[in-house]
Amino acid sequence: MRNSFEEDLKEISNELQHITNLVLKSVTQATESLLFADREIAEKVIESDVLINDLTSALEEKCILVTALQNPVASDLRTVLGALKMATSLERMGDLAVHIAKAARLRYPSKAIPEELVDTFRSMGHYAEKIVEQTHKVLATHELSVAREIENSDDKLDEIHRELFRIVLSVDWNHGVEAAVDVTLLSRYYERFGDHAVSIARRVIHVVTGEPYLDTVMH
Repeated sequence: MRNSFEEDLKEISNELQHITNLVLKSVTQATESLLFADREIAEKVIESDVLINDLTSALEEKCILVTALQNPVASDLRTVLGALKMATSLERMGDLAVHIAKAARLRYPSKAIPEELVDTFRSMGHYAEKIVEQTHKVLATHELSVAREIENSDDKLDEIHRELFRIVLSVDWNHGVEAAVDVTLLSRYYERFGDHAVSIARRVIHVVTGEPYLDTVMH
């Protein structure tokens, strides 16, 4: 029975990592569609989200079934329940990538962002990709140092998000209200993307150490 349970835990971990890889591909392509006004890539991101959602639902069902059949306790219980919550965060990260892709598609053939902000959003895309790579690593290794690196990457996204607000509210902004709304929403999507990664990192810390979990994602 214990061997079966260990296999279940391994399968759950592998599925979390697989979904994380799909999220990485989605946010990378979403940023590309945004920077280059590429509608074809945006459509791929939107279509691929179905797979992320399906895999997440299957993983959630697996976690519930394992809890019911194996009756885990202590760290094993934290592992299974943590995976259930982490899967939800990954699914929402996929949704945020879709929001970015849809914004790019909406403004096609024009870009959804002013030309002078292309480098800024390229930086946001870079940190979003980095934070997913770190998320994959922390799920695979449970290294607490990596979990804390995720918070550092999230700080970078927050910093850029605040700077974009300053730019949009500046008297020098001359792109109108519509562009201001686009930029603000897109920046918010990336900022929330980082929040969900932090949520996963803190759940890993909770699983490993038993320390109380602090949810940083605002709904």
